[in-house]
Amino acid sequence: MTNQFLFSLPPCSRGFHVITSHVLKELYPLPDSGVLHLFIQHTSAALAINEAADPDVLVDFETVFNHLVPEQMPFLTHTLEGPDDMPAHIKSVLAGSSITIPIVNGQLALGTWQGIYLCEFRNRGGARRLVASVLS
Repeated sequence: MTNQFLFSLPPCSRGFHVITSHVLKELYPLPDSGVLHLFIQHTSAALAINEAADPDVLVDFETVFNHLVPEQMPFLTHTLEGPDDMPAHIKSVLAGSSITIPIVNGQLALGTWQGIYLCEFRNRGGARRLVASVLS
């Protein structure tokens, strides 16, 4: 059986944000076993799973992504929506638009230090829409 949930995250500042608890609130209760597939409906933000215990990790991700894909690259042609838009599209392709997590004993089977990230690549991205599919 598949259950789908559509929900929005509140606007977040540019950067990486742990959203695990927000996602779980939208999905409660989870089935005893299954799979969660989470998809973001935007082209300038992404989802990821990574270290959620040390906030320095979030800062380091933002620093590295901005180093890899800086704003003001003179060869970009898609510039109508501001200098952060096309770099945000590129970053979202690098990070990805969906994640899949097993559900075991009614809980997401994340590792001890893992959490779900919203990767916000726009300076003012606004609320972000997510589609969660729970397969049990």
